[in-house]
Amino acid sequence: MVERDDGDARTVTATTLERPQARALLELDSVSKRYESVSETIHAVEDVDMSVRERELVALLGPSGSGKTTLLLLIAGLLRADGGSVRFEGRDLASFTKSEALAYRRTKLGFVFQDFNLSAGLSAQENVCVPLLLRGVPHGEAHGRARASLAQVGLERRLTHTPDRLSGGEKQRVAIARALVGEPKLILADEATGSLDTETGDAVLELLAALPREHGAAVVLVTHDIRATRHADRVLQMRDGRLSELQ
Repeated sequence: MVERDDGDARTVTATTLERPQARALLELDSVSKRYESVSETIHAVEDVDMSVRERELVALLGPSGSGKTTLLLLIAGLLRADGGSVRFEGRDLASFTKSEALAYRRTKLGFVFQDFNLSAGLSAQENVCVPLLLRGVPHGEAHGRARASLAQVGLERRLTHTPDRLSGGEKQRVAIARALVGEPKLILADEATGSLDTETGDAVLELLAALPREHGAAVVLVTHDIRATRHADRVLQMRDGRLSELQ
């Protein structure tokens, strides 16, 4: 930035116009995770550096057994790294107490999985209510927020339907509504389109891709589906526990 004083009036000119960089929400530094067996040591995650900025969609590709799901569990604080650090909003997850780790997962994260993880005996609205009720949100408020979240994913007419009355795509939309209802800062999606046909999978990918823009949540999308890359701000690849960036 250059300032120039032209007589009585001061003008400010910029030599370059720079777009402000969103701050890092999640940071992994030299993270490793090993599993020990009698005969061998499996290096599931090996010396991984990774960051996710606010409102960013990061696609994470890789074959089965490459360490993708282990990496998500480390980010969620469900596994502890053997080396390195996982920081969320600047704080190392290893420093969390049990209650802080639980609050982190309930208030900062949303989860979307391939198998939907819906309770069979609950309606769509009740399934979406669950994370709010676990946080102590009053029943009436939780149901109102669940209705609004389901409307955002186009299921306002499926509130009372149990999972057995929903299609695969509708079940995944319920799962996305449940992930969104707590207004998380980061959504972790593990093979969210893996059990869906191509057309339905494309619709779910478009819905996930809209979350940073429309809801302000960053998304880490673990997938085998190369179609996800067209929606991503960055594409990472995992192979044999190691991470590299494709774009």
